[in-house]
Amino acid sequence: MEKDYGHRPVLLEECLEALAIRPEGTYLDGTLGRAGHSLAILRRLTTGRLIGIDRDQDAIDAARERLAGYEDRVTLVHGNFSDLGEILQKLGITGVDGMLFDLGVSSPQLDEPRRGFSYMHDAPLDMRMDGQADLDARQVVNTWSYEELRRILYDYGEERYAPQIARAIVRGREDRSIETTGELVELIRAAMPAKALREKQHPAKRSFQAIRIAVNGELDALPPMLEAAAARLNPGGRLAVITFHSLEDRIVKQKLRELATGCTCPPEFPVCVCGKKPKLTLVSRKPIVSGPAELEENPRARSAKLRVAERTKN
Repeated sequence: MEKDYGHRPVLLEECLEALAIRPEGTYLDGTLGRAGHSLAILRRLTTGRLIGIDRDQDAIDAARERLAGYEDRVTLVHGNFSDLGEILQKLGITGVDGMLFDLGVSSPQLDEPRRGFSYMHDAPLDMRMDGQADLDARQVVNTWSYEELRRILYDYGEERYAPQIARAIVRGREDRSIETTGELVELIRAAMPAKALREKQHPAKRSFQAIRIAVNGELDALPPMLEAAAARLNPGGRLAVITFHSLEDRIVKQKLRELATGCTCPPEFPVCVCGKKPKLTLVSRKPIVSGPAELEENPRARSAKLRVAERTKN
């Protein structure tokens, strides 16, 4: 019986179908996590190769254990997918037949209290996906200005009570620094009106999402990553991206559409002068979502959206 690695790969069958895996192809999992998607890809390869990237060393270590037996077909890289082009260049890989990016925080990261991602456990404020990174949640909460805190809470968390929560954080840290997730949760809870506290969703969920995104620069990394991915796909190669909230999905949707458009000249121009040609073709206009069976087994898949594009062959 296979060991439980604490993370169910979301939209697994849909991803495998989207990538149209060839047994001899080269594939990249840019968000390795606990290697659920990677393992399924490797099982479909014969002479092919898989590159797995993750910024979390814990994920690399767990994946190395889980993928034991496939060492001749897999290369694991501790790095950020924002450095995709540089990583492939160092490996001597000029083209890839398929790339997968699952932008969700893996269950072990959320469930491991010491990582400080969860509002359900009291732990030191951290939230770094890469434990070696300089910026952590403690610095954001204790040193960023009211204006910056309000901005990220509203923009990244879509938190309608962002001004009240940002003010509460700034007031709270005047007496002493905010050190734990539990202290932050209490400040957030106290800043929100009673009607908000009665909502089904945990009152700190949106704020924690916003701070996590800010700490890890998640949204800033998406457009350059998608550009690099499109440039390094082989003709006919597939790009599959799973998002988990509307901000990510909006960025991915717009960037894929831009890469599939080509010419950006104004409509009144009689001929194209920009010379831009489409790099991608959208495989489906609408995102692919989880079916009832997966949602029953894994409620965290409810917000997952899979978008797929193919590298043009011209």
